Amino acid sequence: MLSVKEITKVWTDLGATKAGYHWYKSVILGILAGAFIAFAAAGSSYAVHQINDLYVGKVLAGALFATGLIMVVLGSGDLYTSSTLIVLAVYDKKVKWYKYLSNLGIVFLANLVGSLLIVVLFFGAKNLESMGGFAIYTAASKTSKSFVAAFCSGILCCMLVVMAVWMAAGCKSGIGKIFAIFFPIWLFISSGYEHSIANMYYIPAGLIAKLNPKLLHEAYLIASEHGMNASAIDNLNFGTFLYKNLLPVALGNLVGGVFIGSCYYFLFGRKHKTHTLQDVTNGGGQVSFSDIAKDAEHS
Repeated sequence: MLSVKEITKVWTDLGATKAGYHWYKSVILGILAGAFIAFAAAGSSYAVHQINDLYVGKVLAGALFATGLIMVVLGSGDLYTSSTLIVLAVYDKKVKWYKYLSNLGIVFLANLVGSLLIVVLFFGAKNLESMGGFAIYTAASKTSKSFVAAFCSGILCCMLVVMAVWMAAGCKSGIGKIFAIFFPIWLFISSGYEHSIANMYYIPAGLIAKLNPKLLHEAYLIASEHGMNASAIDNLNFGTFLYKNLLPVALGNLVGGVFIGSCYYFLFGRKHKTHTLQDVTNGGGQVSFSDIAKDAEHS
């Protein structure tokens, strides 16, 4: 296992590498990552949609959902939430801010394409016919949150996602990386936090299922059983998907990822000023041994 300082160096270098990809490489890896996360969202939802206790369902879904990020990390996909860590390379002056933000934009849109591809295939495979009511309910529960609630939930989610990929970078074996990813992701799903890329599956799947009157009726029944106001389902549409979920959650994910990356870079990535004996003897008395001691104390 690498030290925290070594992991900081790994992510700083990796950030510079990812930001330097040709646009088509970022697009392809982004599509793959979006598809991997959508696979996890679809599979975990399908596995638990008949469990009446929603909290038990979340715990079980979290155990399955971790598979998505495992595929992203071991399969070298580019995911918007983990790409927020490229900010370390920005702080290290290896990447410009505009390049960082443009890379995030490309990856975000590519993730969307990959997610929607799985939604279409999931619909084509007739999987939504058996769990469409649950898909509508899940989507409505996400679009019924306030902007602030979705934003804060996005921050909490990405703090855990970033810690998962951070710790995975410090593991030398594949099994170590899997365990490093599994528990933070299990925790974020069990806690109900919002992941913008996962929601690119959850909400479009719910929107498609809502077009089916039978599935819509099932969604109203599920909502009634769990105390959700029917208006939350009525208000589920493309507009609420964008401005009540995707926008605030994506911004929250960005803040959460940058926060974790900034903390680690500040503590372990900054290049501290050091003084040699020659600096002391030839510096005209401007640097003292006490200065050296203080620098050593804080480095």
